[in-house]
Amino acid sequence: MSRLYRFIVLASIVIIAVFFINAETTEKKTYTKNQLNADTLSDNETNYKIKALKIPENLSFAGEKVQLNKTDIRERIDRELLVNTYWQSNALLWFKRTNKYFPVIEPILKEKGVPDDFKYLSVIESDLRNVTSPAGAKGMWQMLKDAGRENGLEINDNVDERYHLEKATRAACDYLIEAKERLGNWTLAAAAYHAGNYGIEKRLKEQMVDSYYDVLAGENTERYIPRIVAAKEILSNPEKYGFVFTKDDLYELGPTYVVKVDTAITNIADFALKFDTNYKELKMYNPWLRENKLNNNSGKLYEIKIPK
Repeated sequence: MSRLYRFIVLASIVIIAVFFINAETTEKKTYTKNQLNADTLSDNETNYKIKALKIPENLSFAGEKVQLNKTDIRERIDRELLVNTYWQSNALLWFKRTNKYFPVIEPILKEKGVPDDFKYLSVIESDLRNVTSPAGAKGMWQMLKDAGRENGLEINDNVDERYHLEKATRAACDYLIEAKERLGNWTLAAAAYHAGNYGIEKRLKEQMVDSYYDVLAGENTERYIPRIVAAKEILSNPEKYGFVFTKDDLYELGPTYVVKVDTAITNIADFALKFDTNYKELKMYNPWLRENKLNNNSGKLYEIKIPK
């Protein structure tokens, strides 16, 4: 056996030995690490669990029972309860904002004869924010331009009353009342708020059904009522769904008084200073004023909220 051959054999033996020693060490380290992970997991299981939610059997919307006997409806309700319960930050903001805006919305619904549950429609439409949808719907009630104008709102580049919470709430009520008269019940009226009266009416006729819970519609329409029902259930039972807060954690509208104006305002920033406020604060309380002026060519009477 040559010297070179003996050297190669010896080197191979050394390499194999080192490999097995490292493998054994790695195995021990992995086991130790896995043990630590197991211990950590055990602690996490004790402190935090992702739980399935039990669906209440008595869910209703606007006095109409949710048809949980239908498996697809039960799954949709379950989905919306899960999504909105475990999207904790968004749901907690719901609680904070409802304290601010529901005291404005609730009396108007009562005045118009619209069920109180419709306040939750504004929650799922906009999260109670003055937002704009990809389709151009605006404000907390997410009204399209044509629907807003048909229900009495002034909408142009200078004034957009879809951002006026009181007026937009009344306009939404008018739309819902007409939809209910046309379609027969409040659940279908709510669905029509999303899909339009004609859209819902057409699908009911084509499919020869008369209930929201029996009609096959687009995914967003099929989610619509379950989303409202889930919002109602969560917001009505915060502790049941794990939300803990105090009154001090919630948002409030600051006190205001009203100044009536029937003329043009050439500069709203200057107008604000006359009432010991500023442009930013005045726009916060009057988001329907869209520019730094109020044209008012017709001499219309506007009510502008001034923060105290």
